[in-house]
Amino acid sequence: MSDVISELLIVSISPQNLERGTLWFTENRDSIKRAFGIHPWWRDNTLFLEKDLAIRPAEILRRLTDFGYERSHTVSGQGLFAVRGGIIEVWPINTEKPYLIEFAGNIIETIKEREEKPAEVRLPFYRSRTSIEKLSPGSYVVHVDHGIGIFQGILKNTDQTLNSKSETLNKSQIQNSNVQNVINLENWNLDIVSNLGFRASDFFIIEYAAPALGKEPDRLYVPVTQKDRLSPYVGFETPRIHRLGGTIWQKTTRRIREDAQKMAQELMELYKKRAEAKRSPYMGDATMEKELRHTFAFTETPDQLRAEKEIMHDLSDQHPMDRILCGDVGFGKTEVALRAALRVITSGQQVVLLAPTTVLAAQHEKTFNDRISDRLPITATMLSRLTSPRERKHILAGLKNGSIDCAIGTHRLLSSDIHFKNLGLVIIDEEQRFGVKQKEYFKNLRAEVDILSLSATPIPRTLSLALTKLRAISRLDTPPPDRLPIDTFILPYSEKTIARAIAHEIRRGGQIYFLHNRIETMDAIKEKIKNCLSDRHPKLHEGSRKDSSPAAQNDTLIGIIHGRMKEKEIIQIMNQFREKKINILIATTIIENGLDISSANTLIVDDATRLGLAQAHQLRGRIGRSA
Repeated sequence: MSDVISELLIVSISPQNLERGTLWFTENRDSIKRAFGIHPWWRDNTLFLEKDLAIRPAEILRRLTDFGYERSHTVSGQGLFAVRGGIIEVWPINTEKPYLIEFAGNIIETIKEREEKPAEVRLPFYRSRTSIEKLSPGSYVVHVDHGIGIFQGILKNTDQTLNSKSETLNKSQIQNSNVQNVINLENWNLDIVSNLGFRASDFFIIEYAAPALGKEPDRLYVPVTQKDRLSPYVGFETPRIHRLGGTIWQKTTRRIREDAQKMAQELMELYKKRAEAKRSPYMGDATMEKELRHTFAFTETPDQLRAEKEIMHDLSDQHPMDRILCGDVGFGKTEVALRAALRVITSGQQVVLLAPTTVLAAQHEKTFNDRISDRLPITATMLSRLTSPRERKHILAGLKNGSIDCAIGTHRLLSSDIHFKNLGLVIIDEEQRFGVKQKEYFKNLRAEVDILSLSATPIPRTLSLALTKLRAISRLDTPPPDRLPIDTFILPYSEKTIARAIAHEIRRGGQIYFLHNRIETMDAIKEKIKNCLSDRHPKLHEGSRKDSSPAAQNDTLIGIIHGRMKEKEIIQIMNQFREKKINILIATTIIENGLDISSANTLIVDDATRLGLAQAHQLRGRIGRSA
């Protein structure tokens, strides 16, 4: 049942109001109402609505727009409002919940909280990660002005506690400070001034390092109304705690700010240089391009043909290309990129294909060789940390003298010891996995280089550059012909369900990804899968090799792969899975990016709440690629 209220306060989206938390407005409602009656700023930036108030709905909508609120179809956050018949739904920035204002003509009939829909309830797992109040003592927190400290709990304050720590100041002791709004207090009494900002409150206790050896640690008491200035510490290393009031935090933030400004300036200069750069158009070899198209095993989608046409138009122009190819997983981005690479190589230039993981780079090498190098006089090679010193020396020499046409690899290709004779095109697969500096590295090497980025889940920065026309964008919206949709089931953990899904896939000759993102317990999961399948799929214990030893059976049918393994071992297991020597691959999110194994059509995700949205989407794209 919704709670009906008699009065609703709505404040504008102004800097002054945004600095105050919702609790401040709740505690000072009466004082704000008094200020509303005598001070123009409060009259212009607040709106009091109450039951039976005579006001036209259009007037409320006008005030909300003036306040900076945005009209929306769904009111999903603060600062939004919607209109549905004779009801205005609004979520003020000074309240924790949205409200429904119901009218009878031009009279407000009721004001009530909106009932929360069950589908919109946030899981406690995510709520606890972002709420300061949910942190346990001893957790690290970051204060925007004072740096990293240790959360020590909440001080339940009272008027008596405040009075015991208060002191009367003479006028000469009070220093002037910069204020944004001056309120004339001539007709106000002291009690009202007190209620505006100095009311008893609770405090977060943040502990810092001691000022000297043998001294008590410094403590910072942060009012709960200022909790927006605190955030949980997120990092891979244990942070160093400094003393309160020191200069280390200020120096650190200043240095980071200066580095960011320097980087932004460098990017602006680079983009300006590229805007003025020119190169010879890439005309390619029509015969080779025709042969590559004829060897494509599928029918191109209209989107693939359109994207190819747009990219070829860029390559035939004098200005360097900077294009993002955005398409869902399995929609054919790699094929379009291969055709662009062939155009550049047959025009006498070199190509780099950059991938975020060794597994994906190895797959690209195989695809490039199968589609191009094994059929045409073009040389491609893979460079990674796995490459032996002797082979690496040969590859570096080939890139420098131009005998190698295409280099495929991971971050190793960003090393300063790599020199190209005539680099023409850089293809960045899964571009969201690379940082800004990494993606701009090749542009700094040669301003005329063409860039083609591939992604199913581009980051906001990339989308912003595309939408503002700083980068071109091509989209693949159409799935391949005869591609069947993936059925997704969200179910409670059940060994019976897992066994049934695995047995069904194996019976039809397919393979299974089992995603378990905790390395320490992967062996236990392997044993659990073996045990729950023993009755439903006897072949698991018979093995598919003549060797019937337990080791041979396990290696043949169930494999484990994760990021702490040696890269050679990772590639070896992936090759076994690709060759169907392994039926079930237990893996971490290392399989997230770009793997294309057509016979793997079942994905079981253990504890899916630990995945991000983009991760889940990428992982879902690992299956259903055969039809």
